[in-house]
Amino acid sequence: MMGWFRVDMGIDLGTCNTLVCVRGEGIVLDEPSVVAVRKGTNQVLNGGTAVGVAAKAMLGKTPGSISAIRPLKDGVISDFQITEAMLSYFIRKVNGRRWLLGPRVVIAVPSGITAVEKRAVIDSAERAGASRVFLVEEPMAAGIGAGLPIAEPRASMIVDIGGGTTEVAIMSLADIANCQSVRVAGDDFDEAIINHMKRTYSLTIGEQTAERIKIEIGSAAPTGEESTMEVKGRDMVTGLPRMTVVTSEEIREALREPLNSIIDAVIKTLETAEPELSADLVETGITLAGGGALLRGIDRVIASATGLDVAIAEDPLTCVARGTSIYLENLEQYQSTLESDRDDF
Repeated sequence: MMGWFRVDMGIDLGTCNTLVCVRGEGIVLDEPSVVAVRKGTNQVLNGGTAVGVAAKAMLGKTPGSISAIRPLKDGVISDFQITEAMLSYFIRKVNGRRWLLGPRVVIAVPSGITAVEKRAVIDSAERAGASRVFLVEEPMAAGIGAGLPIAEPRASMIVDIGGGTTEVAIMSLADIANCQSVRVAGDDFDEAIINHMKRTYSLTIGEQTAERIKIEIGSAAPTGEESTMEVKGRDMVTGLPRMTVVTSEEIREALREPLNSIIDAVIKTLETAEPELSADLVETGITLAGGGALLRGIDRVIASATGLDVAIAEDPLTCVARGTSIYLENLEQYQSTLESDRDDF
């Protein structure tokens, strides 16, 4: 009966993108985690609707009176009020006029965040209109969303490379046996490209341009065909607009440092695993999820460093969101594995 009056939802609250799924419907929203506000205030532009795609288009292009803000950094909330406004907009957009009660919400959070950071997520969601908030660790959600048999008595390993954090976990019997959470991920790839352009070409570029370079010609290993791309930005010497051409080989070299940090986290997780779990991984291998899994050749690089088979999950961008959707469908069954602000259900 209660389900007739509310829309339960799962949220992958990501540094770069927020995905929302609804119980029984799957993923219904996928938008950038960006909010545009009037500078010096928390007033969201366009009557509270300058959120997501509309706000991302403004990144790096706003006049002095407007700020386009990404309210999450390294997988955690850096601006509470803006995060609340963003969640409130997404919840309203998904719910429409169908609800009388606030939704129950399952939110995926990085495994390495503190109790204070978890409390901030719960408080922001409740103020945004949620009646109950449950937290699930991202590696668990990603593993379930990728279709791994995490409830079985054998090891499953997931490497979830998001925008702000990389989650590396070995799971067995519906729990995490070993885990590393490092705050190196897609944003650091973009930052490495920005720094490379400054050092090599004395050219300043924005985040969106860096992201386009990463997507179009970025790679972790040689792909057989080297490509080039025209890049436009501001000359650091003259201050005037300028264009230059970069190659996929030099971008690959620029990405080496953050990529090595992710590989180190994978190796450390493997080194601390129980022998029986390690034995399982020789057969089951490693599964990659998150937007970072789409970097060309990253599976081959990790396979070379670990000696294990590495596979990229189907639709890696939505693995965590799909996992929260499965938690929603089985909320009563999984309640003991979820964190909440109350003991009652």
